[in-house]
Amino acid sequence: MKVLVTDPIADAGLDVLRDAGHEVETGYELEDDDLLEAVSDAHGMIVRSGTEVTEDVLEAAEDLVIVGRAGIGVDNIDIDAAKDHGVIVANAPEGNVRAAAEHTVAMTFAAARSIPQAHIRLKNGEWAKSDYLGTELNGKTLGVVGLGRVGQEVAKKLDSLGMDIVAYDPYISEERADRIGAELVDLEESLERADFLTVHTPLTPETEGLISEDELDLLGDGYLINCARGGVVDEDALAAKVEDGTLAGAALDVFAEEPLSAESPLLEHDEIIVTPHLGASTEAAQENVATSTASQVNAALIGEPVANALNAPSIDESAFPRVQPYIELAETAGKVAAQLLEGRIEDIEVVYEGDIADEDVEFVTASALKGVFQPLEWQVNAVNAPQIAEDRGVDVTESKTRQAEDFQSLVSVTVSNDDSEVSVDGTLFAGDDPRIVRIDGYRVDAIPHGRMVVARNTDEPGVIGLIGSVMGDHGVNIAGMFNARETIGGEALTVYNVDSEVPADAKEELESDERIIAINDITLNGQA
Repeated sequence: MKVLVTDPIADAGLDVLRDAGHEVETGYELEDDDLLEAVSDAHGMIVRSGTEVTEDVLEAAEDLVIVGRAGIGVDNIDIDAAKDHGVIVANAPEGNVRAAAEHTVAMTFAAARSIPQAHIRLKNGEWAKSDYLGTELNGKTLGVVGLGRVGQEVAKKLDSLGMDIVAYDPYISEERADRIGAELVDLEESLERADFLTVHTPLTPETEGLISEDELDLLGDGYLINCARGGVVDEDALAAKVEDGTLAGAALDVFAEEPLSAESPLLEHDEIIVTPHLGASTEAAQENVATSTASQVNAALIGEPVANALNAPSIDESAFPRVQPYIELAETAGKVAAQLLEGRIEDIEVVYEGDIADEDVEFVTASALKGVFQPLEWQVNAVNAPQIAEDRGVDVTESKTRQAEDFQSLVSVTVSNDDSEVSVDGTLFAGDDPRIVRIDGYRVDAIPHGRMVVARNTDEPGVIGLIGSVMGDHGVNIAGMFNARETIGGEALTVYNVDSEVPADAKEELESDERIIAINDITLNGQA
């Protein structure tokens, strides 16, 4: 498959893609129509902050499966549009965590000890020893805004140097904060108590301008460090607060507009240290980010869950082997149920019983929804299936129970409307051998592959023979058959694995017999 790389990444990442057999095309200067043309036949795309992945780009890329962001921030990617187009967006949050955290610590020391300022003056021939009286970090309070991966790493490093840590993050538990030695407080208290404040939030509508004039007044004569995202801190307000002496100083690695304009007020003050977005600029970080992103692209292109997907279900790499066999099973159960239900689908229920109930099944549920909607939608996958359900007004419920009566694990997909309901249950035999074991409560043992015919009929002698004869007369070979009934002489259900489609006239002939209640031809696994 073709992978388009529009911003430079380490060669190690390109090698991961090529080793997987993909065609790698690099286009580091692509813009406007040239970008749209280049992405038109791409299956994967890797970007950094230099490429805007807009609605137009996604619209042009009909075959696109994934956009991989070689880094953390994804504000240059229209994630909602990607979800609408069924395109996975994934970043590489772990690859540069250590590098970003170390740069934040370095900038904290630089601000506390005026290291760059003293360096420049000494290089210019000045021995300005008496002009710089530094601040020790030991015993001071560090305020952390955003206790994500980088924020946690910074907190741990500076806690070990004797700083007291207070943190503001509305999305983390007190228990987790306690484990890394941080006291969880609100934003106002973190500002008031901090001697040094580090910012570690993404740039979103909610965080844009989060640290502005009022917040800087609360920080008082402290120092502000931002190596996260530009735009979270009001740069004009920051420059003004340093100029009037409200703040002791600041250190910034990121800016609202990059490259930073030569007219920026941040450049007018020696107490403000600036670096040109170097947080992830280490050899190890660049290689880690590149290989991590490439690996996620590879996973997406072969239909596996993507570890750091931002708009699709993801799953921990260590848990994937346990969950993987159930992904296709759930999708198949959804396909069968949807093709058996008469009328529109109004409700979908996915139930997990037994050992599988202990696992993270978000991706499995999304795959079940994909199976349900695949007969109805031309382009559906685990990314957009939940959105399709919402757009169609279909209610989705998921439940788990450790109790499983007959099987070690069971996945059940039920589709329904006001008039009817169909339930299909699947399990795994011998580890990874998928089977459909119940349809509407009838116990069967069907191999979920290729084509299936599900027949409902009265339990009378000769009916199975009739079905076999009619299908044989029309050239349909039966590969397997699984019969179940409620009671003797009641209603029966039979599943046939067949090698080809059942012709319409064969169905008509069968349904004309009063003993046949319904004949459903089920298509699985991409059969036409």
